[in-house]
Parts: sequence; structure tokens; C-alpha cells
Amino acid sequence: MTHKIAVLPGDGIGPEITEQAVRVLTALDLDLDLQTQPVGGAAYDVHGHPLPPVVLDLAKSSDAILFGAVGDWKYDTLARELRPEQAILGLRKALGLFANLRPAILYPQLANASSLKPEVVAGLNILIIRELTGDIYFGQPRGVREVAEGPFKGERQGFDTMHYAESEVRRIAHVAFQAAQKRSKKLCSVDKSNVLETSQFWREIVIEVAKEYPDVALSHMYIDNAAMQLVRAPKEFDVIVTGNLFGDILSDEAAMLTGSIGMLPSASLNSASQGLYEPSHGSAPDIAGKNLANPLATILSAAMLLRYSLGKAEQADRIESAVQKVLEQGLRTADIHEQGLTRVSTSEMGDAVLKALK
Repeated sequence: MTHKIAVLPGDGIGPEITEQAVRVLTALDLDLDLQTQPVGGAAYDVHGHPLPPVVLDLAKSSDAILFGAVGDWKYDTLARELRPEQAILGLRKALGLFANLRPAILYPQLANASSLKPEVVAGLNILIIRELTGDIYFGQPRGVREVAEGPFKGERQGFDTMHYAESEVRRIAHVAFQAAQKRSKKLCSVDKSNVLETSQFWREIVIEVAKEYPDVALSHMYIDNAAMQLVRAPKEFDVIVTGNLFGDILSDEAAMLTGSIGMLPSASLNSASQGLYEPSHGSAPDIAGKNLANPLATILSAAMLLRYSLGKAEQADRIESAVQKVLEQGLRTADIHEQGLTRVSTSEMGDAVLKALK
């Protein structure tokens, strides 16, 4: 069976890191149809839009999407709807990619690279599940208006709307509980139910769904406390489920526990297990084209692609084991380099993973 993969490298370091992940995928002797298209700023340069129809059609018709990164300072003056970042938002909405899975794993070899003490983070293995298509990022109405009355009458006011439908909360809760069942059977739901009506509603629905998973221990935590506990005692967490806004913040915080955001893959899935797979870091235009970026997050994202969308767990394990071997050999890109270890370039890291894979 041929699996169609849309490869969307994007901007900045996106093409460099995606190239290494593609090399790894093609070395596995799988029947893959890899089709590449520009996205983000690169697509705007060619098509005048960050997510033109030809790219969206490819994404919709593919089993999975391997995504690099989008964004560059040179596009900051464009209208909001034409900026590179709109491509990723558009893909999430068009494909219904509601569940973002972001593992934060600290490899033993990188314990000293974390900003926290090794004894605090050693053995860290967290999975953050973020709802991706609702919340304040997509809520309407939103915009800027002139206040008609009250103490701010006559002033301009920016506003956004936070809301969740019951079905949105239920489906992400099911994903989280099922993930917890496959791990340590612990799930922490993060909200702000002491202040926000939306969060109170979120908590009620999660508690209802929990009745279907009696083997999973459910706990709740306010977002501010969760952010603090993630730094104080991160190993107390196993699976975290939360909304779009809070998940955006917590997943980046968790990334730094592992030593570098350059090590963290992610998967965004819809109900049919079609997924978009991307590294958790950005496009880093300041180092683009210099062969310096860490490709391991993108390579690990390719492993997640195999596991979640193509059902190729064995090949996914092979990639993850190869990454582990490379780290054991003391090879490091600049972001995770330590004195006494071997510093390598983007392409050299890709070479090393390929060698370990074979």
C-alpha cells in the first residue's frame, strides 16, 4: 500500500531540517509517495498566499503531512491574513486537526542540557495533549472596536472570545484518557475554572468523560499552578490535557525542561488519524541556510507520523532508537552542545541518524 505524504518545508530552517527527516523516511524501505510544496512565506512568494489551494488540496489528499516551520521577519508587514503563520492555522482548521500531542522526553544523555538540576528532570517523560481548533484562538467575535459607553468610552478596545462546545471538550478528553491508558494511567486536566466560565464548563465535561475510564486517575490543576509545578516537580506529571491557549504555553515551557526545544516533535491529529507532524520550534531565520539547526525534532516528528497516521510502530521505534544511539555517541548540534562532546552540523546529524538506522 502506497502512503501519500505531503512534505511542506516552509521558511527559515524548515527546508534544512525537513530534508533530513525525508532522508530518514526514505531509508526505511516503505512505499511512500512524498510530494513537496511550499508553504508559509515561501508559498506567499510563489502564489501570493501562505496556504494556496494547490497546497491545501495536497494536504487534504495525503495520509499525513510533514511540516517544517513558517515565519520570517520580512513578512511582518503583510496583512495578518497573508502572514506565514496563517498557513498552520488554516491547515488545522481545514483538516480538523483538533488534537495536538507533544511529548516532552528528557534523554539521559541530555540531562545536563536542561535549565533545571539533573535530579529534578532525569527520567522526564510527559505527554501534553492540547485541544487545537477551539478556544480563544478561533473564537468569534474578535477584533478592535471603539467603546460606546462606560469608563473607556471613545477609546479603542481589542477583544477576543473564548468558548468551547461540549463536543470539542469531549473528543479531546477521550484522546487524553486513551493516551493515559497506554502510559501510567494518570491524567491531569489543566484549566482556570476558578475564574473562567469556559474552564468551569471544560472541567464538568472532563469529569463526565472520566466515568468511561475508571482505570485512569484524573486530577485537576489551575493553569498558573500547573506552570509552577511543571518547573518545581515536572516528573509528577504524566499526561496533561488542556485547552488551546493554556496548551500553547505549557508545551513550550515543557520543551525547555528537556534542554532544547530543538528536541521536541509534535503531532496534530484529526478524527481519522490524518495528522500534521512538525517540530515544536520555529523557523529561526537568523540561522537559516547555515547548516546549524537541530534536525532531531523533525526526525522524531517523522517517527510520530509513522506511528500515529501510518500504523508503522516498528519503523517509528527504529527511528527513535537511532536518535538515542546518536546521542549516546556524543554527537550534538549547537543548541545541545556541551564541552567535551562532538559538535555537528544539521546534515552531519542527519548522516549520523541514517548510519545508526542501518
